[in-house]
Amino acid sequence: MKTLLLIRHAKSSWANPHQSDFERPLNERGLHDAPLMAGRLQKHKLRPDLFISSTAIRARQTASLMALEWEQKQQPSIAWAEKLYLASPEVIEETLCEMNNQYNCVALVAHNPGITDYANRLTQVRIDNMPTCSVFAVLIHANNWKDIATAKKEFLLFDYPKNK
Repeated sequence: MKTLLLIRHAKSSWANPHQSDFERPLNERGLHDAPLMAGRLQKHKLRPDLFISSTAIRARQTASLMALEWEQKQQPSIAWAEKLYLASPEVIEETLCEMNNQYNCVALVAHNPGITDYANRLTQVRIDNMPTCSVFAVLIHANNWKDIATAKKEFLLFDYPKNK
């Protein structure tokens, strides 16, 4: 069995109008929400072995801040995937199919609309929009990541910072 945590990057800053979309960092709320959501994952006993993240600054910061919330000896590894920047659902699934099977729980940090569209393909649970720093978690009944497309999937949770 594998566990997938789809995470939309935390809230980013628009303070510099000359900054490219790719270079936008997290704003204060984003810097607060990423550790908050990592704490909620821990309460649900969901600990990724690996974060795989878009290389956009806001996604990198989200993955790094979340990974730091686990104890040093249990901190997840982080890998960067340029192709996850504004990725389509097909690219997200392709990325997951390439995962090493040593990882049983993978947290993938990416962007809308692709991440919402991909979440909606996985189970019968539908969401209109993954808010910033939201997590959509799914249990995958497979031992190999390459089988994700055809494996039975079970919805675990959907959570976001403003969800009380």
